[in-house]
Parts: sequence; structure tokens; C-alpha cells
Amino acid sequence: MKKMLTFLLLIAASASAGVANKFPKLPNGWHVHDMDRPLPKVVTPGQTDSDAPSDAIVLFDGSNFNAWWGGKDGTVPWILGEGFMEVVPKTGSVLSRQKFGDVQLHVEWAAPAEVVEEAQRRGNSGVFMMGKYEIQIMDAWENTAYPDGMAGAVYGQTPALVNVCKQPGEWQSFDIFFTAPVFKGGELVTPAYVTILQNGVLVQNHMEIYGPTEHNKAPPYKVHADKLPIVLQNHGQSVRFRNIWVREL
Repeated sequence: MKKMLTFLLLIAASASAGVANKFPKLPNGWHVHDMDRPLPKVVTPGQTDSDAPSDAIVLFDGSNFNAWWGGKDGTVPWILGEGFMEVVPKTGSVLSRQKFGDVQLHVEWAAPAEVVEEAQRRGNSGVFMMGKYEIQIMDAWENTAYPDGMAGAVYGQTPALVNVCKQPGEWQSFDIFFTAPVFKGGELVTPAYVTILQNGVLVQNHMEIYGPTEHNKAPPYKVHADKLPIVLQNHGQSVRFRNIWVREL
């Protein structure tokens, strides 16, 4: 009886495979519902949207600066608080020790609670993907500046779709999905692209990045390495950061 059951199961499996292979073939070479296709890798998500999933590289969990460097001697010159790092003006930016290309990056930030100045002088900082392409951080709560310099903008290029900034001092989040530019033979093949969620709201939708970030300039792409550090900008305001993790794509 057991042998007969096994035989029937084998026949059923063969029949199913035969039916699957009769389904339309996709441009990627697989058939629709192809059972031979590899299953997705299992990744355990964090308990909250802030928590790193199981395959993430944690760059900052609030306990140390081990994943970062900066300053004249390579040490991070910023403040290490209770679960956060804080920019110390006039000490320079900080760079990730590890280098990255295509990534999903989660970073949380907070502008100073006390509003002293206006426009670009309110909580100004930025996340430089590959150290070259800036996603703008700024306190844009009831504040105005040039649109491509507001929070969530690809700085100097593309404003955010909407302004979803919280009040000064409150923690905010960026989830950045970055595709690095591709170079071949000394020429640009495809530009960089970025999709950004700020506080869970889409503010950049697969937006082309036109070139590296420079103030009041629009320079063309220049050939660079496939992987480079992530940079947190020091723009002179005491912006705070926490819960920074990255997934290589």
C-alpha cells in the first residue's frame, strides 16, 4: 500500500510539473508558476520599522562609533549620547568605514528642538550616498527655503514630492533605496536612481540623479568606484542621528 501511494504521488508531481511547463514563458526565461524556480531567501524583519532586519548591516545602534570614522585622527568628533549621535559644528562630517553601492538605507534624524534661525540654517544636514549624492536633511516644519534644498530633496536637483516634516526636535526617518551609477570604459552607462520614504511617505519615486552634489553647481558624472562610504554631513547645526542600518541589494 505504501509503495502504491508513493507511486501515485510521483505521478501527480510529474503531471504538475508538466502542466507548469505548459504555462507561458516569461522574458526572464522562467515559466509562469514554475516550481523549479528558487524560493526567496528568508529574512526576519525587525519588530518595528526602525529595527534592522536579519540581513542588515547595523551602522549605528546608539552604543558606539565603531562603524564610522572622521576627524583629523580618524576618530568620530561628534557627541555620543544615549542612543544617538549628535553633530558637533566645525568638526567635519563622518563616513562609514564600510563601502556600499546599491543599498536600502534606514536612518533616523532629529533637527534641534530650539528654532534659532530660518530657512537653510534650521537643522541642515544630509546623507551623501557613496559620499557624492546628497539627500537633504532640514527642519522644514513651517519653514521655507529653495525647493530643491528642503528635506527629502535630492539636493540641488529634485525637490521632495511632499513636505512631511515633523516638528523640531521630533525623530524622523528616511528609508532610502539607492541604485548606484554604472560606468564602463570611462563612460556613464546608467545614472544613479533613488526612491525615498520620509516618515513612511513617498517623497522621491525612482528619481534619476543627474550627477554628484555640489553647492550652486550641476557637475556631470565622473567615473568612480563601484562602492564608496556613506557620509553624514556636518553643516554646522546640531542634528542628531540614530538607528542606522543598511541592506546591500
